[in-house]
Amino acid sequence: MSKPLKVALLGAGVVGSQVARIILKEGGTLESRIGRRLELVGIGVRNAATQRPGIDPALITTDLEGLVSRGDLDIVIELIGGIEPALGLLRTAIANGASVVSANKALLADYLGELSRDADARGVDLYYEAAVAGAIPIIRPLRESLVGDDITAVMGIVNGTTNYILDKMVTEQVSYDSALAEAQQLGYAEADPTADVEGHDAAAKAAILAGLAFHTEVKREEVFCEGITSVTPDDIAAAELMGCTVKLLAIAKLTDDDRVIVKVHPAMVANKHPLASVSGAYNAIFVNSREAGELMFLGQGAGGAPTASAVMGDVVTVARNRHRGTAGHLGSAYTARQVAPIGESQAQFYVSFEVVDRPGVLARCAAVFGDHGVSLRVVQQSYIEGGERREGFAARLGVMTHVTQETNLSAVVEELGRADFVGSEIRVMRVEGF
Repeated sequence: MSKPLKVALLGAGVVGSQVARIILKEGGTLESRIGRRLELVGIGVRNAATQRPGIDPALITTDLEGLVSRGDLDIVIELIGGIEPALGLLRTAIANGASVVSANKALLADYLGELSRDADARGVDLYYEAAVAGAIPIIRPLRESLVGDDITAVMGIVNGTTNYILDKMVTEQVSYDSALAEAQQLGYAEADPTADVEGHDAAAKAAILAGLAFHTEVKREEVFCEGITSVTPDDIAAAELMGCTVKLLAIAKLTDDDRVIVKVHPAMVANKHPLASVSGAYNAIFVNSREAGELMFLGQGAGGAPTASAVMGDVVTVARNRHRGTAGHLGSAYTARQVAPIGESQAQFYVSFEVVDRPGVLARCAAVFGDHGVSLRVVQQSYIEGGERREGFAARLGVMTHVTQETNLSAVVEELGRADFVGSEIRVMRVEGF
């Protein structure tokens, strides 16, 4: 038991390099926490010529398949991202008896169930705390601390880039394009920000969270996804009038008939809700369970150091298990709940549109909502000033509904779109926190 635990690292980018340096420089501290020394035996990379200060070049290899096939590895840390070759490499590592630590949200969103079953069958660990919300400990509470409870909803801000952009739009009244440009200059957003701003990154994380919370395999393609690219300063201003702020939310809920709704979209969040105050590039996740009640997890959701912290937490846990000759977490006994389509989701909505300013129009608009079973909570009317005013349309209505089904609201929007007293653009945003 005095022999070191052999560790292979796949990927040496921002996070991978940080993890490698922690293992190499903090060996004594880690050994005191684990009971055995960690020995980093290889680092698999795409380009061996890249300079990596503080890392022995002898550890670097481009033969990733050969590295994970050694047969003597205790732990494989996967930080290369994407589906392939990561999926094949993890399958090989597990088949060869290595426990796995991964931060690969895209991969886990689609293959978590399969990899968990493979790991359980082989008697090894699969840990992935860093795949969702960086340094925030949310995976372990869901799959271990709260596993004896019944979770009814998980809702959160799981993408720091979009939260930074929306926060800038709220606090500085700038456009989406201006806020995005600043986020790119500061390194919060990539040169191609599509995965973040279109909601794909958050959708992958939502699938992982939903699967853990509800013991059901949820694929990324089953997550309704709407990004923030269409959010305007008018939307931000309308939210402020309603006592809200705009956030990109990942939401997973149980329906009354025990199905699962999983969605990512911008929403007006009531200022009284804890998520409304989460600013900058921070992440926060709000969990509601039957016995524990409401819980909130807040922290840095991205960046090399925070993500490396989450990875190393998993590495120490897995190493302790290997030292004791056991594996920790077993995959959830999946309940095979059905994932319901977005049309059956229940939510509040804010709907705004231009109308002709003449007697009876407000009543006719209210009748359209009522005919489709949508009850109104708040109605605001304002007059359109100056150059913004289009011929014939002198007023704008802002309507907040009570909770209703998505299909009902869609029917309202469709009928309003055909009405001669309503302007061409009808804007809709979901509302949370009332």
